[in-house]
Amino acid sequence: METTKITIWKLDPSHSELTFKVKHLMISNVKGEFQTFDGQIVSQGNDFDRAKITATVDANSVYTNNKDRDNHLKSGDFFDVESFNNLKFEGTGFEKLDDDNYKITGLLTIKGNTKEVSLDVDHGGLMKDPYGQEKAGFSVSGKINRKEWGLTWNAALETGGVMVSEDVRINGEFQFVKQA
Repeated sequence: METTKITIWKLDPSHSELTFKVKHLMISNVKGEFQTFDGQIVSQGNDFDRAKITATVDANSVYTNNKDRDNHLKSGDFFDVESFNNLKFEGTGFEKLDDDNYKITGLLTIKGNTKEVSLDVDHGGLMKDPYGQEKAGFSVSGKINRKEWGLTWNAALETGGVMVSEDVRINGEFQFVKQA
């Protein structure tokens, strides 16, 4: 019986991004990003079905192009970076739906609260870069309810509704480098 070699894929941060959008005043979206994060995939060769994925995000690297808002997000009202440095994701399932699409399930920890999430994954493919490194590309998208992780701050509006939506849309563009 032939066994497939375990392959480790390390995140290439210079070709990756992790963004989020939240509805503000119930009329438009505010976009933010995390500028520092790391991740790894452990697969059976180049087959990502049932791969194991882990990721760590530096909560202090949140950036929304507004210093006051960034500082508020870093405060105890949201990420509480003084007490909780990182957001963590530990994949519990990576299911191949078809040639290009997967569903990833895992445990997301934010502010000390761990909940299961399920995200859609589009596998962009494999390619060797000009330096001979094999790369794998993935687009990840999904939605979480921030209150489930203890991010409960909000303000009621005079006209009804709330200042910040509970729903947070997550999007990631990730390249991973195959390790020798």
